[in-house]
Amino acid sequence: MFALAVAVGFVVIGVLGFLPGVTTHLGELMFAGHHSKAKLFGLFQVSILHNLLHLVFGLVGLGLARQVGGARLFLAGGGAVYLVIWMYGFGVDRASYANFWPFNDADNWLHLFLGFGMLVFGLLLSPRAGNGGRLDTPFDRP
Repeated sequence: MFALAVAVGFVVIGVLGFLPGVTTHLGELMFAGHHSKAKLFGLFQVSILHNLLHLVFGLVGLGLARQVGGARLFLAGGGAVYLVIWMYGFGVDRASYANFWPFNDADNWLHLFLGFGMLVFGLLLSPRAGNGGRLDTPFDRP
């Protein structure tokens, strides 16, 4: 259920990144890169690519959250991915074209906490789940 909530959160954040009022300077939203001036909640720098990646990540999570092994993969694997994204955002020159995501300090802190939180919850999920020891039971069926 936690993986489902995280996945829904990513879908919602991806959609909110396109809504005026929730995203400031929406008229300056760029496809990608550090030139995008749009900020989700006035804090997190976003681009069209950034929003689409959140949507896709959330939709993948919705599919994986149907089984315990998939939920564990989504949380632990996604957490690891977000830690890599945090390291990239921390090390990239913010004014360069390598900052294609785009990243700012608020994004980097969020990626760190998301990555660490997802990884921990994914690893704490049933240690026998998804390793072939038993069949996973989807959450929507007994």
